[in-house]
Amino acid sequence: MGLSVQIVIACDDPARLAEFWAGALDYILQPPPEGFDTWEAFADAVGIPAERRNDISAVVDGDGAGPRVLFEKYDGGAPNQRVHLDINAVGGIRADLSTDEREARLEEERLRLEALGATFKRRATGTAGEVWIEMFDPEGNWFCVQ
Repeated sequence: MGLSVQIVIACDDPARLAEFWAGALDYILQPPPEGFDTWEAFADAVGIPAERRNDISAVVDGDGAGPRVLFEKYDGGAPNQRVHLDINAVGGIRADLSTDEREARLEEERLRLEALGATFKRRATGTAGEVWIEMFDPEGNWFCVQ
């Protein structure tokens, strides 16, 4: 079975683009995580400051068939590619993996991809504590592993 991917689009207004693409693709805005009635409640619980709450938004196929599309605030920095893929090698933030298990799985995937010709850029951590790896394919195209 292949790994799933999400499409990531860097933009100025993630909420607005998510609304647009939800309509264009006949997708839905991604519901908040289980246990939270709203994204605001989730943001409060994990300590995301009010001024950072439009940093990301996402749409999903209501039937679960298509890839997730994530919209993230473009900071103007490098790499400057506005669209990239995320490889879901670990399966997102999962309750059945400890932080150490997640880290070990990400490292295994990093080594596998480097053997195929990818180049490691850096490890990154998001505002909710999620961790991912940024890499480049053999032609310099940016992608992430999460």
